[in-house]
Amino acid sequence: MTAPQPEILFHEPGATWWWALAGPVAAGAMAAIQISTGYGFQPIVPGIFLVLVTGFLAIQIKAARIHTSVELTAVALRQGAETIRIEEIVRIFPPASGPEVPRWQSYRALGELTGVPRGRTGIGLKLTADRSAQAWARKHAKLREALTALVDGAES
Repeated sequence: MTAPQPEILFHEPGATWWWALAGPVAAGAMAAIQISTGYGFQPIVPGIFLVLVTGFLAIQIKAARIHTSVELTAVALRQGAETIRIEEIVRIFPPASGPEVPRWQSYRALGELTGVPRGRTGIGLKLTADRSAQAWARKHAKLREALTALVDGAES
């Protein structure tokens, strides 16, 4: 018997599979171009577009769902392929405000990426053992709110 999974407090999938529809759209556009130019429908070129565009996008989407997804439970924060326990988070730094760049924005981003992924905003974290890092999310305000509630609740 498996242990029950903790409730998910925050989740971002990283990418949506809807982007894979660009493959059929590209194939349809190629078929429309063929027909409109008077050559008639020849399935080989639209078929190649369908397979190549859909396949390439599927690989990109799968990679984004692995490396840029975020999941927060009462026990752990998972950022991409890296997971840290909530008990390791000592403090959440305030958000950046004003012209000065806060020091925490130069901290290592969680996950296997070299920095905060494009389209996401970092959240500075002070961790145990004098470590620091940046959590990140598209909906960073919601993640910050949920993390703050967990960390402040743990201190009480």
